[in-house]
Amino acid sequence: MTSPGDGLHVVFGATGAIGSAVVAELLRHGRPVRAVSRGGRAPEGAEGVAADAADPAQAASAAAGATVVHHCAAPAYTRWPELFPALTRSVLAAAESAGAKLVFADNLYSYGPVDGPLREDLPAAAQGRKGRTRTAMATELLDAHRAGRARVAIGRASDYYGPRGINSTAGETLFGRLLAGRKPQWLGSTVQPHTLHYLPDIARGLVTLADRPEADGQVWHLPADEALTARQFTDLAAETAGRPVPAPIAVAGPAVLAVGGLFSPMLRELRETTYQFSAPFVVDSSKFGTALGPFEPTPHAEAVAATVEWFRSR
Repeated sequence: MTSPGDGLHVVFGATGAIGSAVVAELLRHGRPVRAVSRGGRAPEGAEGVAADAADPAQAASAAAGATVVHHCAAPAYTRWPELFPALTRSVLAAAESAGAKLVFADNLYSYGPVDGPLREDLPAAAQGRKGRTRTAMATELLDAHRAGRARVAIGRASDYYGPRGINSTAGETLFGRLLAGRKPQWLGSTVQPHTLHYLPDIARGLVTLADRPEADGQVWHLPADEALTARQFTDLAAETAGRPVPAPIAVAGPAVLAVGGLFSPMLRELRETTYQFSAPFVVDSSKFGTALGPFEPTPHAEAVAATVEWFRSR
């Protein structure tokens, strides 16, 4: 039986952190890849196409001939409610026009505050603007699948880190500042466990969803290594980078975000997710392993070493 993953993969948002990791993972396996971004840049071995994914005509043209469309594109964080739904509809329509399977790189905002591990069967209880936006998009995509308009699979991950992972809680504000000799920043408690996903593992998980027909029509939590506290993770990064341990951490908790939000739209938006950093935020990905087979996440020690090396090389 031929898998949809055997044909052309079109990656929207191909120069972003997740999109570029998906492109790299596909190239690693010798898959044909079309990398779509506004600038049209692509690594050797991939076809680069310049297109605005939010423009339905441009998106449909970029997706022509695809068997799998990867939706890794996103507007500016502060403008999700205004721009993200239309962008997602455009990518969905492009997948429909190509007759392609759509794999959406989602996050965990839809659930809102949760008491216990995050599982796929939890209700979508988010009350914030960005969480409700994520819920609406996932609902629309799964409705399209049920209606037979396109095959859809959704992969969800927590905060990410890794090569090219700059705009994340564990990105520039942690690794970049640490290597510059400054205090790494964290958004809340440094002693609560918090799942962090390594970007290449996210890419492996999304490509698995693309390849497996049994993934269709469902939400999947992508596998990650064990949840660590910010203290444990930052000390690991500091030790790997040859910095003093324990590393000092600058905590930007709710009070700091409330004051900073008066002047910074980004800090104002981050207040919606402070609950993720004030209590355990642990992802349960057992459904993925049970249904789709063994998946060994990259150990944090190995992943942090690769991340430190990338940040040093910039």
